[in-house]
Amino acid sequence: MEFKDYYSALGIERTASDDEVRKAYRKLARKYHPDVSTEPDAERRMREINEANDVLRDKEKRAAYDALAERVARGGHPEGDFNPPPDWDTGFEFHRGPRQGPADHADFSDFYSSLFGAAERRSAARQNYRARGEDHHAAIEIALEDALNGAEREITLRALKLDAQGHPQWENRTLSVKIPPGVHPGHFIRLAGQGMPGHGGEPAGDMFLEVRIAPPKLYRVEGRDLYMTLPVTPSEAALGAQVQVPTPTGGVVDVTVPRNAHGGLKLRLKGRGFAGMTPGDLYLLLEIALPPADGDDARRAYEQLARATASFNPRPRLGV
Repeated sequence: MEFKDYYSALGIERTASDDEVRKAYRKLARKYHPDVSTEPDAERRMREINEANDVLRDKEKRAAYDALAERVARGGHPEGDFNPPPDWDTGFEFHRGPRQGPADHADFSDFYSSLFGAAERRSAARQNYRARGEDHHAAIEIALEDALNGAEREITLRALKLDAQGHPQWENRTLSVKIPPGVHPGHFIRLAGQGMPGHGGEPAGDMFLEVRIAPPKLYRVEGRDLYMTLPVTPSEAALGAQVQVPTPTGGVVDVTVPRNAHGGLKLRLKGRGFAGMTPGDLYLLLEIALPPADGDDARRAYEQLARATASFNPRPRLGV
């Protein structure tokens, strides 16, 4: 079998642009088309022109053909004794689209069939392949209030899609997401049918969104539990008090600060964390907030407190 030089068939250089390929094909087609040509070998030449045009107008086929031509030029083959190496098309995928012009693949040479016939059969086999679409995964960040109370939000994701020619392209798409109440970090929200399309009529895959919580202003998230710093005055900590505390789901609750409470004391509000089979809790960490001594009354109060607690040593662990 003879190695065919498609560039010579169209009378162009190997560096010819796509536009030059089109122009060369049209010029030769007008000359050799059997319906209008008076050339004795018009039918044969038209088949050669169609075959060359089919390969050189297609970016994937042309790239694969050029790579093979370079291998042939380097390695050398006896004239009329060419056979394509088994791995010649490794890394290339050929997508057979609508015919341009009167090209009929059935009339193409054995050389063409040995190269692209098997590739096109593989492509057709892929088209007949049946399989459910691949699942996709993404991470979303939501507000703590939405995680606790539930919400419906629109999110925009950037995904890699294949165009009609099978080339990867980035695409932004907006999805409406129902956030169920009680989702927590690491939880997955499933969006049915929002993954990759299926093959051969099979259903699309699903989209799984991993939940992440945006850092809240008042709370710290640990698993299903929430932590919040609760400032109290020295008198509230020493004498005990009832203070109001905002809850993550809205509203306020009354919390009892015990007498002689100290900074860092942890108060537990059961079931005020994330909902679930085992609901999380809300923990309040006490922090002593000292009033400034910026007035006569405040200074006298601190002086009186100092005299009343003169025997109190706040630093016994320092050993001084």
